[in-house]
Amino acid sequence: MPLLEVNNLKKIYTTRFGGSPVQALSNVTFSIEKGEFTAIMGESGAGKTTLLNIIAAFDRPTSGEVLLNGKKITSISEREISAFRRNNLGFVFQDYNLLDTFSIRDNIFLPLVLAGKSYKEMETSLKPIAQRLGIMGILSKYPYEVSGGEKQRTAIARALITNPQIILADEPTGALDSRNADGILKLFSELNQEGQTILMVTHSIKAASHAKRVLFIKDGEVFHQLYRASASTEEMYQKIADTLTMITTGGARNE
Repeated sequence: MPLLEVNNLKKIYTTRFGGSPVQALSNVTFSIEKGEFTAIMGESGAGKTTLLNIIAAFDRPTSGEVLLNGKKITSISEREISAFRRNNLGFVFQDYNLLDTFSIRDNIFLPLVLAGKSYKEMETSLKPIAQRLGIMGILSKYPYEVSGGEKQRTAIARALITNPQIILADEPTGALDSRNADGILKLFSELNQEGQTILMVTHSIKAASHAKRVLFIKDGEVFHQLYRASASTEEMYQKIADTLTMITTGGARNE
């Protein structure tokens, strides 16, 4: 059974003032196996972020369903959804979503505090992750005192500390310079090699070239997909660039 199943997702937004409905997703179907590293690409307005928000249960589809380990995310009650997210999903955002009034340590602890874990349990969980991400030396600092790369490593630590089934990353390198972006992408590749499932939305060909599979969304549907197989990162980069050119110039659809 796939870890994540997305079946016939449709999302239509209606405006409050009687404007025409906007169809963000028209018929999206795909699945992700445990241990995959998948990127989602597409032009602005293609429906990438809408799709990620529905998978994360931040939004509900007009029709269709999302299943994680066979459990329907789309039918979980509002009362239970926060705990479900906390126990199963890890989030990494472009703008980090860190609290400036909390230390780096307390930002990472936040999902465990909400889950009612003891301080001792939290410290035990934190140490190997902080060492793995190279942030042991900044745990007592505050977000405004550290670099963008360190903020994103903090956000990744916060995502990992609950031992999530899947990490959902929305433009994780979007706010970073080239050196820090390379470091985060290398880290994602290593985490994936260690068994972590990752689903990443990105505009960046460079970021997507680290994934094992790339789904291309166009006009609210999965238009095309690429598998890495034995391709190098450089070869994958070229494949993605060629596919994006095909999509933007109106090339033939290829399931």
